[in-house]
Amino acid sequence: MLCTGERLGVAVSGGADSLGLLHALLELRAEYGLELSVIHIDHNLRGAESQADAQFVHNIAQQFGLPWHLRTLDLIRQSGNLEQEARRARYRIFAELVRGGVVHKVALGHTRSDQAETVLFRLLRGAGSAGLAGIRPVTNSGTIRPLLQVTRAQVEDWLKERKVPWREDSTNAELRFDRNRLRHRLIPQLQAEWNPGLPETLAQVADWAFEEEQYWRQELPRLTADWVRFAKGTAVLDARRLKDLPVAVARRLIREIVERVKGDLLGVGFRHIEGIRELAALPVGRGRLQIAAVEVVRSFHWLRFSTLDDGSEDWQVNLTVPGSYVVPCTTYGSFLSAKILELERVRNNGVYNRDVNALDLDRAGEQDGGSLVLRNWRAGDQYQRQGHAGPEKIKQLFQEFQIPSWERQSWPIITVGRSIAWVSKFGPAAQFAVDEKSSTVLSIRESHQTGGKA
Repeated sequence: MLCTGERLGVAVSGGADSLGLLHALLELRAEYGLELSVIHIDHNLRGAESQADAQFVHNIAQQFGLPWHLRTLDLIRQSGNLEQEARRARYRIFAELVRGGVVHKVALGHTRSDQAETVLFRLLRGAGSAGLAGIRPVTNSGTIRPLLQVTRAQVEDWLKERKVPWREDSTNAELRFDRNRLRHRLIPQLQAEWNPGLPETLAQVADWAFEEEQYWRQELPRLTADWVRFAKGTAVLDARRLKDLPVAVARRLIREIVERVKGDLLGVGFRHIEGIRELAALPVGRGRLQIAAVEVVRSFHWLRFSTLDDGSEDWQVNLTVPGSYVVPCTTYGSFLSAKILELERVRNNGVYNRDVNALDLDRAGEQDGGSLVLRNWRAGDQYQRQGHAGPEKIKQLFQEFQIPSWERQSWPIITVGRSIAWVSKFGPAAQFAVDEKSSTVLSIRESHQTGGKA
């Protein structure tokens, strides 16, 4: 949580919890060699009262000779849930201070009482064990919560012993806010009628769930490394493997994939996770569902997760021989990669008669000026394969060879003039296939670059 010599920003609102945190860290700063500074966020919702809070905290910073960082929000014009908007705005500011190198970490004054309220709030909204782990003591974004093992009452008693004054935010009593109704109505009622020790019980639930989460944080990277292949904004998984997993593991794996593709789990609930499990269990390999800006597509036995803005566009490039070309946005089977085509001119030595990656270069040069173009597959494309009686739609070949739907958009095709000369995996067109009369051969070598972003 703390390392010697760190620059630590302390978020101070002026209330008891944040002041208790600041004074505790002031007593510890010599031991840890900390460079403390004070961060105050004016939510600009209470007029003169907000300004008085800011001045109060500023005076404290000056009293202890601490650097002072004031940020003012404009939330009045924001739509949606005001509590959520304020929270997101605060954490954006904290992250900016960390990324900018102003501080190494930001300390927040959440207590065990806040933990209890968070667990109950999330339980009422249908959270699973990950949500019930509550407020994390240390986060990857650089926030820490040193007071998470003490209650709000303990902090207030500690401040009273030291005769440290604090300010009360008048909005903390307003029952229009969800958190305040939990704190002032629901929890006291449950304590009176069900369990006097409810806050501690809820906090213990968080402790229990947190350790479960710590285990899964270590286990999930192993599972995803073995079974899932990620690229920017996408992931591919074998649905048969997912279907065969124990339910608890499958749910965890799905959440991990969605979070890595989307960047967070906002808007993702139990019904979404179960919907993906049901999609994986379908006997027929087709299906599609959308969850909170992530699209999940089933094609044959593959599941593909992608952000909704992961649209592919048509592309093409003129070819020269020899040359090396990277196919954009390519996914193949159970892994994601860039596909690389290397073109080379060679003499026919008789081994290319049945090679699906060879073209008669002389014949290709005679067709429409011999302009070789590499492009992606497009709807309606058809050609006559070597050894087949007539033209076939490439879309039908995709079905026959079980090519997942998301691979098709970037499927490599070489054209000569208006004719399709070669299609990846399916080979050359009959009119361009190498035979015993061919003298110059275009050799096409395909390879994959795992994790490629081209």
